[in-house]
Amino acid sequence: MSVSRLHDSRLMRAVFLGLGIVALLLAVAGIFLPMLPTTPFVLLAAACFARGSEYLHDKMLAHRIAGPIIREWHEHRSMPPGVKPWAFLLIGLSFGASILLMETPWHRAMLAAIGIVLAFFLWRVPVRRN
Repeated sequence: MSVSRLHDSRLMRAVFLGLGIVALLLAVAGIFLPMLPTTPFVLLAAACFARGSEYLHDKMLAHRIAGPIIREWHEHRSMPPGVKPWAFLLIGLSFGASILLMETPWHRAMLAAIGIVLAFFLWRVPVRRN
């Protein structure tokens, strides 16, 4: 299932390829860093590769973990039922623990603000009805 449409300009394909690689690296970092989300960067990388590298886009679609995430978003533009409560729980746990570990009120406030913004965006993502 290749839905890629490469950009006409060679320069723009290179830009999209570079952005896709950066997004993919951030997605991998998000696996290990509790405040960095993984899924949005996987989706961004796939979108960039769709415009910059058909080969890498097809590789991401074929990946056993990233592929279903990308196809799910591409087909439904929504989250499967039951995923959103888990996402809110994980956001609460990771940001709550991070806030408790911070020493300065400024860092705590900054983390709280980031967590609230992330939760707001997550709240806006529709849940697919089966």
